[in-house]
Amino acid sequence: MTVSPSAERTRRPHWSLARTWLLQPGLPGFVAATDSDVDVVVLDIEDGLPAAVKADGRGAVAEYLYDGGSAWVRINDVSTPEWTEDLAALASAPGLAGVMLAKAESPDDVAATAARLPAGTPIVALVESALGIESALDIAQSCSRIAFGIGDFRRDTGMSADPMVLAYPRARLVIASRAAGLPAPIDGPTLRDQTRHLARETEVAKAAGMTGRLCLDPAHAETINTLLSPSALEIDEARRTLARLDEPTGAYDGSAGPTRARAEALLDLAVKLDVL
Repeated sequence: MTVSPSAERTRRPHWSLARTWLLQPGLPGFVAATDSDVDVVVLDIEDGLPAAVKADGRGAVAEYLYDGGSAWVRINDVSTPEWTEDLAALASAPGLAGVMLAKAESPDDVAATAARLPAGTPIVALVESALGIESALDIAQSCSRIAFGIGDFRRDTGMSADPMVLAYPRARLVIASRAAGLPAPIDGPTLRDQTRHLARETEVAKAAGMTGRLCLDPAHAETINTLLSPSALEIDEARRTLARLDEPTGAYDGSAGPTRARAEALLDLAVKLDVL
């Protein structure tokens, strides 16, 4: 079977700035959603596949990546036999853009995965458990970016989806990412049947300092991309702030340095995301 890739959508940001990470099940016969608004397509051969079709899905994804397609792949966690099989099938594929490692709980998980991939292959570590959160800094120092697997984290801890309840794990991931010099982390997804909460949950992620979200539905991409990009009002305010600080007689106090840095960072991001 040959899976033909869709026409690649242009002007996607680099993965370090990517806002939407679509988890697309790598079911046999899939057509990669490369013509959607998502920033990164992640072919999912972990939770996106029932156990009975994992082997066939892995084969379909490998064929796609060897036949000219390009995508990230979410692989199974290191505690499973599927992890070894996933890497054996995919590591040499020329179209493998990066790996999302499920259920990372230690830097050893990331290091073991990296050792089986070509040097320089980016790895996003999915933190999905209490142990993963408590190891956040060590994990961040070993990977390319962190993502928050909210569903499995809630299953592991019994915590609710209330943003106040999840403020601590989100903050741990944001702070660990910053301390390790990584891009800001990727938040968990809004479920397909919970689209009414998409905007609110994206605003929560942004307020927490996250700059990306996992995505289960390509139709969610436009909202996520818009809300996680600098808005016209934010851009105008940043420009006014810099103009005010540059006035010879303008107010200048002990908060001017951080205020300027935030305004400059926002405008720099707007340029990189092509939203100016």
